[in-house]
Amino acid sequence: MRELTPREIVKELDKYIIGQDKAKKSVAIAMRNRWRRQQVEEHLREEIMPNNIILIGPTGVGKTEIARRLAKLANAPFIKVEASKFTEVGYVGRDVESIIRDLVDLAVSMVKAEKTKQVQKKAESHAEERILDLLLPYKRNRKSRSKNNNERNEEKWNNTREKLRKQLEEKKLESRLVELDIHSESYPMMQIFSPIGIEEMGLNIQEIFGGFLPKKVKKRKITVAEARKILVQEEAQKLIDMDEVITEAIKRVENSGIVFLDEIDKIAGSKSKVGPDVSREGVQRDILPVVEGCSVVTKYGMVKTDHILFIASGAFHISKPSDLIPELQGRFPIRVELDSLTTEDFIRILTEPRNALVSQYTALLKTEGIDISFTDGAIKEIAKTASEVNERTENIGARRLHTIMTTLLEDILYSSPDGKKKKITITKQFVIKTLKDIVKDEDLSRYIL
Repeated sequence: MRELTPREIVKELDKYIIGQDKAKKSVAIAMRNRWRRQQVEEHLREEIMPNNIILIGPTGVGKTEIARRLAKLANAPFIKVEASKFTEVGYVGRDVESIIRDLVDLAVSMVKAEKTKQVQKKAESHAEERILDLLLPYKRNRKSRSKNNNERNEEKWNNTREKLRKQLEEKKLESRLVELDIHSESYPMMQIFSPIGIEEMGLNIQEIFGGFLPKKVKKRKITVAEARKILVQEEAQKLIDMDEVITEAIKRVENSGIVFLDEIDKIAGSKSKVGPDVSREGVQRDILPVVEGCSVVTKYGMVKTDHILFIASGAFHISKPSDLIPELQGRFPIRVELDSLTTEDFIRILTEPRNALVSQYTALLKTEGIDISFTDGAIKEIAKTASEVNERTENIGARRLHTIMTTLLEDILYSSPDGKKKKITITKQFVIKTLKDIVKDEDLSRYIL
């Protein structure tokens, strides 16, 4: 985990998220507390529980983005799940513990990718030797009994190999064909009857039977360039200690994992009066042990959830956080209300962040050799239109800007490969002219914007 101070964390989040200072401050403190916990003496470390957070606010104000960027900063395993996708145990639906299994899978992939990067040069060097073996197999002359003869042949072979190595380094042999053994795993079809889906247990049929069933080897003629990719991958696998990868991944999940529970408001509320309660209180009671702290069985071993940070979010239009069961409320001590976005916020969102929409479209059209620019008046008009449409129809926050920008630039994006115009300026008048009919017609704007 990177040792960033809360102020530095907020500064990093500011590069991508406009406003929402209260929410940024809360998540920055929560993240710093995780680092602080690691510095505490071991006997007390286990007692310090994470302060889980509920982010309250309408869609499109930055709730998910805050959690996602936070995980990236911490280099932590992060998973986003929708609480409404789960159903109470005993009904057909996803098991709540599968959140942790998915998080562990992500962590293993993350650590494996890091380790692969570390051994990349070594893997490339080993792969090069194997390509040279394919290009120039070593053949000892068995007929020759003379030691001098054999030595001369070996010297000749070494010289040729070094010439080939030089050509290989200079990428002169990329299109040369070589014959390579490709492993293809083939397993018989089988049906398994189980009360819980085998994928929910996090088990893989190939891993279960992989040791018993033979791997098929197929000889294929491929180019040196293709062979290099396959062999580098194979050599990297050999150099990585998977036990070490799994140990590190589980450690990261248990100490710095982040679970983002979206739409938690959809499972808030009292028990259903009619029919079985499969989507509200029952799901809350299933989520509770995972948030409180329990051990979950995964294909990599037991994983404790005690110190995973849970960030929940919801619009809470119909329900409110106090409608959650008391035990679950107690596990989310920090509640932050996010602000609705104003026209000024939209102007800033369009231009300020590193991934600002204006920058994205400018870069996209630059690939076609088109230089597009937006006047200040155009940006203000786009922001104003987004605010108006959000007020009149469903408020989807900053996501409205994506819809408006796509509609606004539709013709340009469509005809840009054939167009002769290499310089385009988007003005306020262009925005008004392009969007006026859609904005005026409320029914049309409901479906298009």
